[in-house]
Amino acid sequence: MTTPSNLSADRLETELPDKKPRYTEAEARAEAERCLYCVDAPCIKACPTEIDIPTFIKKIASGNVRGSARTIFEQNLLGYSCARVCPVEVLCVGSCVYNGWGRDPIQIGRLQRFATAVAADPKTGGALLQPKARKSGKKVACIGGGPASLAFAGYLALEGYEAVIFEKKSVPGGLNTTGIAPYKLHAHDAVHEAEWVEALGVEIRTGIEVGADDGPGKISGKKLLETYDAVFLGVGLGADTKLGIPGEEGPGVYGATAWIEQMKLEMNRGAKKEIAGTNVVVVGGGNTAIDVARETAQLGAADVAMVYRRGAGDMSGYAHEMEGARLDGVRLVLNAQPVSFVRDASGKLTALRVAQTDANAKPIAGTEHDIPCDMVALAIGQSKLRDVAKQLAGVELDARGCVACDPANGQTGNPKVFAGGDCINGGKEVVNAVADGRNAARTLMARWSENG
Repeated sequence: MTTPSNLSADRLETELPDKKPRYTEAEARAEAERCLYCVDAPCIKACPTEIDIPTFIKKIASGNVRGSARTIFEQNLLGYSCARVCPVEVLCVGSCVYNGWGRDPIQIGRLQRFATAVAADPKTGGALLQPKARKSGKKVACIGGGPASLAFAGYLALEGYEAVIFEKKSVPGGLNTTGIAPYKLHAHDAVHEAEWVEALGVEIRTGIEVGADDGPGKISGKKLLETYDAVFLGVGLGADTKLGIPGEEGPGVYGATAWIEQMKLEMNRGAKKEIAGTNVVVVGGGNTAIDVARETAQLGAADVAMVYRRGAGDMSGYAHEMEGARLDGVRLVLNAQPVSFVRDASGKLTALRVAQTDANAKPIAGTEHDIPCDMVALAIGQSKLRDVAKQLAGVELDARGCVACDPANGQTGNPKVFAGGDCINGGKEVVNAVADGRNAARTLMARWSENG
């Protein structure tokens, strides 16, 4: 695919190749023919969007790739990106019956990618999904241009309703564009998928922030509630959490998601020389920490260490992702708590000082030691975007600071407002966000249908 005009073709992320390249037609059909078309289909039960996996696979085996894609899109409009970013090893692929027999499971994600890529390509797929004629009256606004909003808006647009997405950044796609590891999904592919949804009849307005005021580049939550028949809140999470220890402010210390976004959208290929040969420390034990560690290792860092305050069994990151990190050369420093950043007289970062931790993950006095480094990425969590929710009357937050809603359909305390994605779950998978957007759209359309 070509690079969208608002993205540079010289981005650093393009230095990281695809870890699971798209199947050829022959490869896809050979893999699809292995599927047993299970009656109970545990793979469907493991998918948050309940895609009819055996059916879409059998259609690939029979050569009906467009039909396969339709089966996928019925349940997951962002099936292309989910095929690449989903942790299939612990979802559909991990539930494949072949696992229990000691045989290689069906590569469901790669088959899904094949079908959706062929179908979404205008050269091969044509107009796969045909939106219904525009209906009069009802229109919705979506706050945030990520997977949850794209799914919500897309399903409504297919049924003929007017849907407008307001995205603060200059590019749509949310986390798919700004935060997914490049070896899974590059930013230009995420933007192309957003443009594909846009072609279904969705309007995407980038560079517009939703807040308390109206003005150039801004629109208030109050204005949205007054102008639209329904509002979907699909914002993600906020800024990276800081450690709050001495020496943290200054060059060389980055929030993990902020660094990933810079690497994907702003840094050019020349920045690889600045990373190559450096020592990197990543603080955290989740999937974001693993992503940064793998990315810097693949970009040529001499040493990449992940520092985690508990043991390996307590890490929230997926085991298969950590195994990939080990293969990339990442090492674990367990039961260690950062206590300060070490800088030289000029302020340059030279090391991260850590202390050994006890059974309660508290630092033990006298066990401090330095891990030499040129860069530290903090992947210990993100703040909640509470301010946007506060601009929508009747929308409340729960004890975690997430938007309170019915988890089955995203309905908030305001009957006109639905929510989905990271703002309601605190940070799950892209596929969960898509399911949230789809369920909210279906609930809203059913309500409108009942009320005429």
